[in-house]
Amino acid sequence: MHLQTRIVVALVFLGILNAHAQDASPSQQSSESQVLTEQAQQELDQQALTPQEIEQREYVKWANELWDSMEPQTGNISLPGDVAELNVPDEFYFLNAADSRKVLEDIWGNPPGSAETMLGMLFPAGATPFETSSWGVTVEYEQDGYVTDDDADDINYDDLLTQMKEDTSLNSEERVAQGYDAISLVGWAAKPYYDKASNKLHWAKEIKFGDAPVNTLNYNIRVLGRKGVLVLNFIAGMDQLPLINQNLNSVLAIADFKEGSKYADFNPDIDDVAAYGIGALVAGKVLAKTGLIAAALIFLKKFGVIIVLALGAFARKLYKGRKTKAPDSSGT
Repeated sequence: MHLQTRIVVALVFLGILNAHAQDASPSQQSSESQVLTEQAQQELDQQALTPQEIEQREYVKWANELWDSMEPQTGNISLPGDVAELNVPDEFYFLNAADSRKVLEDIWGNPPGSAETMLGMLFPAGATPFETSSWGVTVEYEQDGYVTDDDADDINYDDLLTQMKEDTSLNSEERVAQGYDAISLVGWAAKPYYDKASNKLHWAKEIKFGDAPVNTLNYNIRVLGRKGVLVLNFIAGMDQLPLINQNLNSVLAIADFKEGSKYADFNPDIDDVAAYGIGALVAGKVLAKTGLIAAALIFLKKFGVIIVLALGAFARKLYKGRKTKAPDSSGT
């Protein structure tokens, strides 16, 4: 419908309103006139917008509603299961499991169900998951028993990488069959390193998804505990590796086990021992860990066009004033 036609329709619409108003009470006249006038104005505004501007408006509305439904937290946060905790400084914020699923599946476009095991995610303060440069850290807990670190100094990580590439290739065939992009493990972005003093292991993989111009970075952290392992994974682009390296020590310090559940609290008389060691931690479940991507532009497919928008400024506006302080472990 042309703009001139829209104006005529709007004027006729308002004429009908005036005729109807003669039979309505003063209060009815006022409220109905306001609603119908707003509807007519919205139609005129909508007609004046380009298709791209309409898509932008729909995106902004969707993003605002989704972000308003989330609850960013800082401070001392006890994770589900009560064996581990996060001490989140003001430089980061934490999203719980439900909000993390929204990020990973609704915003970043990962396959449904890929966030089922998440306890939450960490993000840098001042940023939101909607930015094209967004990155985050997923948090999980795997209670498979006490992981012995006896093999930490004897692992050939080059040989291990070869096996991991083969496993990823097999997983890629299944992904393609399900309609998702192919995936390949390019190599180490940082070779595995295990700190025996803190019982924390970290390494990084470079992943390629389909024809994406920038490869994905999966930077992995494992915190060994008495009965299992805390699993933290950075999800970012390869071009963000220097930034992730700058934040690595801060993130390493955030997560730990509570007293009684630490690695040193292991009791061989009553505790189970995991059926794998350090090497298997790096290679094990590699398919699941490489399946998550941080791709803030993927969700734009929901709206049919690529939106040219100042996403950075918009996301910062979303973030402003939203961060809340989590209660400490005592509940006060």
